[in-house]
Amino acid sequence: MESGEDQYPFSRKVPKTRWIYRTGIVAAAVLLFGGCTWLAWDRTSTPEQPLVSAVDLVPLPNISVPEALRYSSLADDYKRLKPHGLVVNPNLLIEDQGYKLKIEDVLVDRSQIVMRLQQTAPDGTGMSILYPEMGRIHVTDETGREVATIARDTRISSGSLDKFVFQFHKDIPDQVLVRGELGHLKVGLFYNFVTESYEERDVTVDWSFEFSVDMTKAKSLAVENSMDNTYTTPEGLKLDMTQLVRTPNGTRLDMDVSLDDQLRAKVDENWASYMSIIYHLEIPETNEYRIFNGYRPGAREPKFRLHDQRELRNDGALKLSDTWDPSVVSLDAKNIRFVLDGYTIPVKEEKSVEVDLEKRRKDTAFHTFVKFEQFGDKLQFDDFNYNPVPQSYNLHKSDVNKGYSLVLSGTGTFRNAFHGDRWIAVDSQGTEYPVEVVGYPNQPNNNGEYVTDKLQLIIQGFYKDNGTKFTLKREVVDKEFRDVNWEVDLPSYNSLPWLK
Repeated sequence: MESGEDQYPFSRKVPKTRWIYRTGIVAAAVLLFGGCTWLAWDRTSTPEQPLVSAVDLVPLPNISVPEALRYSSLADDYKRLKPHGLVVNPNLLIEDQGYKLKIEDVLVDRSQIVMRLQQTAPDGTGMSILYPEMGRIHVTDETGREVATIARDTRISSGSLDKFVFQFHKDIPDQVLVRGELGHLKVGLFYNFVTESYEERDVTVDWSFEFSVDMTKAKSLAVENSMDNTYTTPEGLKLDMTQLVRTPNGTRLDMDVSLDDQLRAKVDENWASYMSIIYHLEIPETNEYRIFNGYRPGAREPKFRLHDQRELRNDGALKLSDTWDPSVVSLDAKNIRFVLDGYTIPVKEEKSVEVDLEKRRKDTAFHTFVKFEQFGDKLQFDDFNYNPVPQSYNLHKSDVNKGYSLVLSGTGTFRNAFHGDRWIAVDSQGTEYPVEVVGYPNQPNNNGEYVTDKLQLIIQGFYKDNGTKFTLKREVVDKEFRDVNWEVDLPSYNSLPWLK
């Protein structure tokens, strides 16, 4: 749905973002931390909308911010939490074999605990080598029970290799323990002249740590509302709102997602890694209108996002949470209305096209020799080339012929999301090749479609020796659904404890 936010000077435009996704014979690669970003828009006529007003921000305290937080999108968070005593400093400094780990100024509220892990090499240079999804940092109660799950900071340039965000569960104790079991470090690539390939350099250190956090104040400075709002889409996707939490650092909405048997039979096995909801918020009292999720004009991202798939293995629900920053949704906003606009989910819908490279004419610069259309998505290719596979891919030469891949170049127009798509190529001998898609989506056109004029399909390992003909297949489509009708008035409050 078009927001109209770009008409106003306070609105920040979503940057043009390079998108790359890889698909292959195996299941599609799962995005870091799970979840994804959405390509979404409203293709109906422009609705009547309230005017958009800027959030009436409360001035932040004029206090100094530690350098480690100043450049990692955490400066405003620090200023909101520090005056309330919600910054914990464990003063951890661990050194082993010259490799140093420092943890200071941990941000804590009822929703999340956020910490920056400063990592330094023996020569004094900074490193970012600890991946949050490694699962070697835990937030537990005193018995060892997990009380928080890894989430992510969606903000641009927020960093992902040294900042850890944990979202607390619904019930948390007064005292929690943060424990790290860090000992195996991958410190970078180096070229092995014997194997003629790039390899990871590993170092074993003892970076184990543990510190406690008193949660009593964080819990007292929060407003929690349990919710029981349920909706099932016509296709059989069920949404359950479970909780709304307000803290001095943002408003968080929790939701469970599950599928009925019929829809589950239609979707890809990795549906939960790419499934996304598209929604907007209406706040009539302050005349605010905020679109979330997607590269639609004026769309915003939540500050923190949880995409927890752990219960799926036991036939449970996918747990989603969005935390909205106070600069986007006012902390004291009442009468917030959540409006579901749609959702995307990868469905198994195979379609193929025969490719004959010899149809590429030599007497003109542009001649479309491959056309692919499905569910409103249109891809056209007018050129091809063979590019070497970068050594950093660390692939053996037996895996890709002579280290080259076929690259189809052209344009694409998309109505659906793309992150959950899966493509393969099959030659005349039945050999399958993984496909990588690279493109630069522009702002949507008048039909609400996203167009990229520099689209590439990279057929990994397909070279001249494999012939000039093959079948290009899209086996899974990250399809967008708009046949929804659900609005929820979110719980309000009587008072905000941190304002007292």
